[in-house]
Amino acid sequence: MSGVQFPASHEAADRLRNRPDLRAKDPVPALPGTGQGETGPADKRILVSYGFWIYLLSDIVLFSAFFAAFAVQHGASAGGPRMPQIVDVGRAALETGLLLASSYTCMLSFAATHRKNLLWTQIFLAVTGLLGLAFVLLEAQEFFDLAARGITPQRSGMLTAFFGLVGLHGLHVSLGGLWLGTMMAQVQVKGFTTQIVHRLTCFNLFWHTLDIVWIGIFTIVYLMGGAS
Repeated sequence: MSGVQFPASHEAADRLRNRPDLRAKDPVPALPGTGQGETGPADKRILVSYGFWIYLLSDIVLFSAFFAAFAVQHGASAGGPRMPQIVDVGRAALETGLLLASSYTCMLSFAATHRKNLLWTQIFLAVTGLLGLAFVLLEAQEFFDLAARGITPQRSGMLTAFFGLVGLHGLHVSLGGLWLGTMMAQVQVKGFTTQIVHRLTCFNLFWHTLDIVWIGIFTIVYLMGGAS
């Protein structure tokens, strides 16, 4: 088998040997900031931040679709209860206050993180989690009350859109609470490492985004929908 010739590979090797123009050329000098050559690859923190912003934007697109569905279906009651009959503006206002307060304490926890203050970081994170938990419990109580009156998502298109939009936000807050608990454990065990601080930054962005989305829900679903 050693004497067997492979014309194609032999010819290719011969071309490379006799034609310098086919050999690999010297690498082109990388431009600063392009993530190539000596300037790259980009730092992991930058890549994670970029990916997290893409996630937040995709989440906003998702909520936009649910808002659009509610806008289209808000009058489709199919002879059943309409929005003014199902929304409790007082309870929604209390939920709004809880979420705004949690956003404020979340910001305070971040300020304590920058001061490397473990005690106040944990205290403000715990308060944020408790306010978020109270919000979720009030939302769950609202859903149970409606279900007890026979007002369920399958009753009409309007109710499907209502439960879908509000429930999606409540799911995000619940998952955010789990994330918060995980972050508290990591801060307690690992301290303020660069990665932990970066994760706390991402969590703050996530929590404030949920706050902004809820303001839209409170305005469009509870205030405008309840008055229509």
